[in-house]
Amino acid sequence: MARRTECTSLEERIAIAEQAAAGQTDQQIANERDLSVWTVRKWRRKAQKEGRSGLTPRRGRPSTGALGSFSPIRQTLRQMREEHPGWGPVTLRLELEKQGWTGASLPSRSRIAAFLRQEGLVRPYQRRSPLPQPDPSPVRQAHEEWAVDAQGVVQTPLGPVSVINIVDEASHLLVESLARPGTSHPTQADYQLALRRGFLQRGLPQRVSLDHDTVFYDNGSSSPFPTPIHLWLVALGVGVRFIQHPPPQEHSRIERTHRTVHWQGVEGQNPANEMALQRGLDERREFLNGRYPSSSLGGRPPLVAFPEARHSGRPYRLEWEEELLDMQRVADYLANGRWYRRVSSQGQVAVGGHLYYLGKDYARQEVETTFDPQTWELVFRPKGPLPPVRRPIQGMTKADLMGEAAPLVSGPYQLSFPLTISAWREWVLAEAWRGTIF
Repeated sequence: MARRTECTSLEERIAIAEQAAAGQTDQQIANERDLSVWTVRKWRRKAQKEGRSGLTPRRGRPSTGALGSFSPIRQTLRQMREEHPGWGPVTLRLELEKQGWTGASLPSRSRIAAFLRQEGLVRPYQRRSPLPQPDPSPVRQAHEEWAVDAQGVVQTPLGPVSVINIVDEASHLLVESLARPGTSHPTQADYQLALRRGFLQRGLPQRVSLDHDTVFYDNGSSSPFPTPIHLWLVALGVGVRFIQHPPPQEHSRIERTHRTVHWQGVEGQNPANEMALQRGLDERREFLNGRYPSSSLGGRPPLVAFPEARHSGRPYRLEWEEELLDMQRVADYLANGRWYRRVSSQGQVAVGGHLYYLGKDYARQEVETTFDPQTWELVFRPKGPLPPVRRPIQGMTKADLMGEAAPLVSGPYQLSFPLTISAWREWVLAEAWRGTIF
């Protein structure tokens, strides 16, 4: 007959697990050990589900989770947190006081924090991994670093216009001034146009400095993936440095240039169309570089103070661009990156503006993403026991990085009238192409 008391020792529980693993039935084990079949079944199942740790006796009161003794308050906290995701434990505790909870009925800040973690109400922590970039070494030579930035939108007789300026930090040379009509926020294509015009006239610089505009930088992640314009510059052999401080600590020169270009080429002008506006800016750029006395250069124009700034010595032609793009530079750059992302409930993860499907098993997990330069694959590694997933990287061909340059490089083309924005960009680039300094 089975024992009336069903207390079992750890030794007996281990023996039950071993006998069950050997193939004995619950009834056979119960008969042999003078236990009820229910007791044997209980410990056999715990051993199968939890292993050896499931057989260890647990002392004290049964666990009820965080705030187990504050059950009336749990629903109140859950509701407040769901309605106000930004409220932390301190705020929630003060709000409980405001509602009349006091004394022994009021949990501590640490217990509220534990409750939020238990209920999955904490904001997921995003691991940080900055983009690799050159050291901010002092600039001493012409075309060692170009600063690139767009002036805020200004009103003209043609409507709103934003001017993209590029300035050489060492020589103060105004490399380019490009008027982008009809917008307050230039696009990737606009910035590529301004840079290409600068390359055609002055050659490729060693590096450029950029701010954290979304065109240049992925501001939506703590571990940003490089943007297409960033990788396009890397492929051309142009380093990319992101400023760490707002003007006037950094980019102060280009901020002053915005004002100069505005007063010289925009304010008070009444151009007939966008083409006339751009031609006027080109004329003033040549005036500022070759004739206008700069107080910071001892009263000399930039090309007089720095005649070597006429060209960087690294030639660029639009028809050469596809050949100049070295994708191995891109692979080497990406190989140094780490990107942390959370998988969606559908098993997808977004990297660099592209979606990759990992599978439902990876849903809501955080994955560490790296790049394999040998296979050109992204490697997604979850925290848990699931294996890594490899997917071919998307959006990483030369055509993807070149953007709108393809029609001009491929051969004859015809502009559309009335001019579309893309056709206008082609015309502006073609104007610079014909006037290349080489």
